[in-house]
Amino acid sequence: MEGRTPAFVSLNGPDNAGKTTQLLRLAECWSGFQPLGAVHEHDPEPWARVAAGDYARWWFETSTTVELTEMLLTGHAKRAASLSAGRTGLLDRGLPMLLAVAAATCVVKDGLSVREALGAVMGIAGTRATPPETSVLLLPSFDTERSYAITSARESRPWNGVYPAYQKALHTVLLHQVGHGAYTAVVNCEDRSPDDVHADVLHHAGLHTLTDGSP
Repeated sequence: MEGRTPAFVSLNGPDNAGKTTQLLRLAECWSGFQPLGAVHEHDPEPWARVAAGDYARWWFETSTTVELTEMLLTGHAKRAASLSAGRTGLLDRGLPMLLAVAAATCVVKDGLSVREALGAVMGIAGTRATPPETSVLLLPSFDTERSYAITSARESRPWNGVYPAYQKALHTVLLHQVGHGAYTAVVNCEDRSPDDVHADVLHHAGLHTLTDGSP
């Protein structure tokens, strides 16, 4: 890669937006990338504890916004700390996406508006130091209803319970963040091939000079 490389590159977006596909493609195109995965993989004990019971009930009913947000941020910090020297970390959902997840959950669970929920979550996050990242948001559509329709149609089985409401809230939160410049780059994926999306990911993240096998 030519020029200065970012310490971290995150791919963000709602469920079924294509994050996993694009993360794999990025990891394959440059040896300097270090895939770091998701936050729960770096702080397994508390996530295993809550997943051992009724995980959906904990997430959407019994957990507090403070508890969920703190768990997401702690995992994010531990994930960043696992980066090897001289590598660029690939993140499955970066900081702005983790805040979006917490805020969308807060909208559904506490009945707050998107603005109120984001304010609450940002207040919990505070001014703690977080590593800089190049955050790329993959949006199935810039229309909330269309975006939800696209992603839900890709699911192998219908979403049920509170999950549809959560996903709709998440799409709304993401678009609100876009309007406030929360992401380094936004890629509109509607009616685009994975190849076209990949080219945009490379370009908007400033990684278009990547070559296979670069040191």
